Amino acid sequence: MALLELKNVSVHFAGLTALSGVTFDVVPGQVCAVIGPNGAGKSTLFNAITGYVAPSQGSVRFDGRNIAGRAPHIIAASGVRRTFQNGGVFGDMTVLENVLTGLNQQTDSHPIGLLVNLGRSVIAEKEAVQKAHSLLELMGLSDHANRVTADLSSGQQRIVEITRALAAHTRLLLLDEPAVGLAASERDHLMTVLRSLAEDGIAILLVEHVIDLVMAVSDRIVVLNQGEVIASGTPEEIRSHDAVIEAYLGYH
Repeated sequence: MALLELKNVSVHFAGLTALSGVTFDVVPGQVCAVIGPNGAGKSTLFNAITGYVAPSQGSVRFDGRNIAGRAPHIIAASGVRRTFQNGGVFGDMTVLENVLTGLNQQTDSHPIGLLVNLGRSVIAEKEAVQKAHSLLELMGLSDHANRVTADLSSGQQRIVEITRALAAHTRLLLLDEPAVGLAASERDHLMTVLRSLAEDGIAILLVEHVIDLVMAVSDRIVVLNQGEVIASGTPEEIRSHDAVIEAYLGYH
């Protein structure tokens, strides 16, 4: 059963059509990539799914419920998390503190409870720190837990942002160009992590321009052009699709 279902989603801005009749779905445990040229509508698609843009028509269903037009924080609280193309870490916080911000809504504690050493609040905070450390180990960031995030490379900051998104009760993870700024070894590690997350049942939707990564990590690829889906299928099917080959993959 699909976790995310888009049906005939269109978005219009002052007469400009950013998305037109977009229909596809993503199931739990699947890595689905969205590719296409600049201006194809990829960022608008992410914004429509996560509540930053209200679709002009069509439905966006998550776990059977139409979330189109709902506020971003409500959608996020339901288990839909995302990263942004330009990054979004808190540079003056440590890596560990960044990840803990992603756990905030799940942590059953209260500042007053911590001040008076109330048992439940203290235990909840300790459990949050333990989970954050586990995620940092998964993402290869354990050695940087106490470093100020601004001191990391841009690639490492990107991994911190992804880790923070995972810290919440994430069921659908949207990644906007996660490979930006990553060295080759970091990309390889990212692919391993994404496949591991998918095996744990998380649905992953990513926008990415690094075609080698897309082909290696994806179960399915959706191709957008001028706001419309022009192809959808497995990496093998997309690799041999004539229009995609000519326009986007650069093969002949």
